[in-house]
Amino acid sequence: MLFRLILFFVLVPLVELYLLIKLGSHIGAGPTVAIVIVTGILGGSMARMQGFAVWRRIRENLNEGVLPTEPLVDGLFVLAGGLLLLTPGLLTDLAGFLALLPSTRKLLKSWLRRRFQQTLDSRAVYTEYHVDE
Repeated sequence: MLFRLILFFVLVPLVELYLLIKLGSHIGAGPTVAIVIVTGILGGSMARMQGFAVWRRIRENLNEGVLPTEPLVDGLFVLAGGLLLLTPGLLTDLAGFLALLPSTRKLLKSWLRRRFQQTLDSRAVYTEYHVDE
């Protein structure tokens, strides 16, 4: 796991830097910097709007006496998306926008739910066969 994190925190910035340099060589430094700034501003405003919508759903659920699990997961994706959009780069911007859009966020939540279920299932099988004797 540590190796994956190190690889992620080294490889992603290098790829982002490479893409920004390539883009800058094609369209120029000014437009490339402008794209980074505009996506940061646009992403920040999108994250703010989506964050308020999630906060409203959390409050509605709490007022109804329902545990707001679904809106909390949405909030996690909105936070992650906002952070990714504040990070300069094309790939992180794409990932950030995908995390902020409700339609793709629904797909991401479905994927995350399956991953959690697989983890729970594998642990159940492990404990089933490795009970203290």
